[in-house]
Amino acid sequence: MEVSELKIPTHVSIIMDGNGRWAKKRGMPRTFGHKKGAEVVMDICQDADDLGIRYLTIYAFSTENWSRPSAEVRTLMLLFGKYLKICYNKAMENNMRVRIIGDKSALSPQLQESIRVLERDTEKFDGFHLQIAINYGSRDEMLRAMRAMMEDYKEGKFAADELDEARFSSYLDTADIPDPDLMIRTSGEQRLSNYLMWQHAYSEFYFTDTAWPDFNKEELVKALEAYTRRDRRYGKITEE
Repeated sequence: MEVSELKIPTHVSIIMDGNGRWAKKRGMPRTFGHKKGAEVVMDICQDADDLGIRYLTIYAFSTENWSRPSAEVRTLMLLFGKYLKICYNKAMENNMRVRIIGDKSALSPQLQESIRVLERDTEKFDGFHLQIAINYGSRDEMLRAMRAMMEDYKEGKFAADELDEARFSSYLDTADIPDPDLMIRTSGEQRLSNYLMWQHAYSEFYFTDTAWPDFNKEELVKALEAYTRRDRRYGKITEE
């Protein structure tokens, strides 16, 4: 299928899986895979932008990932700090808006400050939109949203009969971001892993055995080809 024939989704979300296994196959520590995976992100952002995708959301660190070995978690946090600086420079050069979704309060003060500056300085950019999920879990997000919504309800900011899907969505981390049209998960696993469960209600799912460090534009195009072949009708999805 030619690129010109592809149906381009507005928003693609990705579960970047397989970094540790990719490294293990090469006799390297898991952290080596995470470093390689981080390098792939900016390339995929550029590829997605070139293809006409407007929003890309990536799952970098889940609320459950804190249970990983402490050395691995420390390396990931250091990697996030380094990556956010690279991301800042790329965003400034490319009119890219960057937002971090998840519970930022559990992150170090240094990371929180980097996130604050990154989001503030790219807030007005209207080119490509990158969302990075750090310390994110969909159940946690919905609980945080409900707590905030209940406080507003108690303060009389809305009536019970005014609660609908749109209002609830407005309390989520992705409040003004369109729901993903396509979700991609790498490295063979076929589950959501507590990722954007509300937002993925009508998304198409694409699973590939390719590990995230090996994911590239060719693999992204394969996912878009599968998406193009599907007939998207709410409530009923068919494939040609």
